[in-house]
Amino acid sequence: MLTRLRALVPGGDLAGAGADGLPVRLSSRSYAGTRNVAVRELGFDQPLLWVVVALLCWGLVMVYSASIALPDNPRFGNYAQTHFVVRHAMSMVIGTGAALLAFQFPIRAWEKLGPWMFAAALLLLVLVLIPFIGKGVNGARRWIPLGIMNFQPSELAKLAVLLYAADYMVRKMEVKERFFRAVAPMAVAVGVVGMLLLAEPDMGAFMVIVVIAMGILFLGGVNARMFFLMALVVVAAFALMVMTSEFRRQRVFAYLDPWSEEHALGKGYQLSHALIAIGRGEIFGVGLGGSVEKLHWLPEAHTDFLLSVIGEEFGLIGVLTLIALFLWLTRRIMHIGRQAIALDQVFAGLVAQGVGLWMGFQAFINIGVNLGALPTKGLTLPLMSYGGSAILLNLIAIAIVLRVDYENRQLMKGGRS
Repeated sequence: MLTRLRALVPGGDLAGAGADGLPVRLSSRSYAGTRNVAVRELGFDQPLLWVVVALLCWGLVMVYSASIALPDNPRFGNYAQTHFVVRHAMSMVIGTGAALLAFQFPIRAWEKLGPWMFAAALLLLVLVLIPFIGKGVNGARRWIPLGIMNFQPSELAKLAVLLYAADYMVRKMEVKERFFRAVAPMAVAVGVVGMLLLAEPDMGAFMVIVVIAMGILFLGGVNARMFFLMALVVVAAFALMVMTSEFRRQRVFAYLDPWSEEHALGKGYQLSHALIAIGRGEIFGVGLGGSVEKLHWLPEAHTDFLLSVIGEEFGLIGVLTLIALFLWLTRRIMHIGRQAIALDQVFAGLVAQGVGLWMGFQAFINIGVNLGALPTKGLTLPLMSYGGSAILLNLIAIAIVLRVDYENRQLMKGGRS
């Protein structure tokens, strides 16, 4: 092991293979940020941490801006103007505490905890469907009231499936030779989670989970031809779900023509007002707090459509800055995962890359929906939108990535993970 580490850390092209022959493609630039600085001084990826802090702080400010006028609505008449921002701040504090605790667990502990977490997620997905346990909002039953917050089991399911898929790929390396036999158990597990999510219904969370699972399969070395065949099957399955659901078909039609008389006050209402908000922002925005669309015109402005308020108040510059931050965040997390695989920490590497897929894909969907590039889908903006469960699990996932990076640096220093 030490001989191989000495070959990896110095300069030169790195095109090695991870444990069990997993393909890894890295260049000499991969370690440029860590070779010249003592590991003990870095500890873990501090730029990644500060970008996460920046997104959290910006999100807190925008949640306050987007929700400050909600008490004027009779539906929220009993709430104070600070109701949502205080609860969001509490979620951030709880999430930070949970993240600090999660960072203390070595990756080997997470590998052992994965199956138990998957079983717990399945149990909670069943419980949320039971009347008097699960809480329904706008026709969807997705939350379990816990007093200080409404917990959303689908957020836990994302992390649980991620850990399960990474562990599965490490244990079932014959997936590359006997594809269908090896993938079948994992497909069944994801299918069970999907059926429970669709019963809520929460198709958006199911899409994210499918992308995480398939992404880990691909990154784990599955044959590209088999992967794309499976991807076609998944796309066909989602298309069938849309075609067989009147509600989802109407959303697609509204997305195609949100300004029509038929959709402007119906399924296209949110999208049309999101586009109006972004259009009002122009290049530099109307200024923080100056949004008009958040004044009871744009529904869910503090959750799914927070980006539209950012676009109105900070303009094109603000939206591009946000996109750049998420691109950098995703790329950095994926780099940490590649580095772990190069150090023979395959499970850790796949987990980190799975988190990168999760954050990147969910941000992509949310931004696409707000900009009118994708049909409306109930997915929040990671680390920023209002939602206690999402903030909690996002921060735990980031803490696991930072732990992977910490153990990478320990290994490169010649220590043990």
